[in-house]
Parts: sequence; C-alpha cells; structure tokens
Amino acid sequence: MQPLPPAESLNQRLADIGLRSTPQREVVYSELLRKRDHPTAEEVFARVKSELPTISLATVYNCLETLVQCELVRAVNFERSPTRYCPNLRPHAHFHDEQTGRTYDIDLPPAVLSEVNQVLPAGFDASSVEITFRGQARPAS
Repeated sequence: MQPLPPAESLNQRLADIGLRSTPQREVVYSELLRKRDHPTAEEVFARVKSELPTISLATVYNCLETLVQCELVRAVNFERSPTRYCPNLRPHAHFHDEQTGRTYDIDLPPAVLSEVNQVLPAGFDASSVEITFRGQARPAS
C-alpha cells in the first residue's frame, strides 16, 4: 500500500479523531514537512506568518498540539527548552547540539532498538523509546 500524500494523510488523521482540516493546520503541517529542522512553535509562527498574515501564535500552538494528537508529528522536549516538533515518525534518536541549539535526526538500526527494548525488566512494555544525544556537532573535515 502506497503512503498517502501529506494533505490526504492530514485529512484522514484529523477525521479519525473527529476533526477537520483547516488552512491553518495545513500550512503548519506543510511547513514542518518542508524544512525538517525541529522548529519551536515560535519559529513555525514566524515562517507561516507571511502565508497566513492573520494567524496567531496561539493558533500555531493549537495546530501543533493537534498534529501531535493525530500522531503526524512528535513533540521533542529538552530540559528547560521550548518544545520542538519533528515530522519524522520512523524510529530514530535525536542529537541536540548544545552550542548551536540545532537538533538532528539520527537513524537507529532496528537491531539497536531491539537491544534497547531487551533491557526492560520483566513485566514492562515500552510503547515508545526516546534517545537523545547531547553535545557539539564537529565540523565536517
């Protein structure tokens, strides 16, 4: 089965939870897919303001929370930092560059995820695993 295009996927996921698509939700979701750099709500707001001049920051927050609720986007939290939003739903880790504040997706081989799940004590079943590396990204040589 071929994956749905982003707009159809958004419409279907919203319908699944009893909501409908709006221009604001569509623009916010499109922006997250366009530039996959783990933006904050404020960054998304600044980016979509030119396309939807009347959009408010509160509306952007509401759209992002709806996208998280629909499981189209993941909320990524780092201690004492604003929530960032990630449209990559494949199992992966994050690398947070403490110097620049940028966040990068790190693909995890299935074998690594399997090993991580095996460290859980008997009787525990994880519904998700979040791995975050912190440090400084070295320039490519």
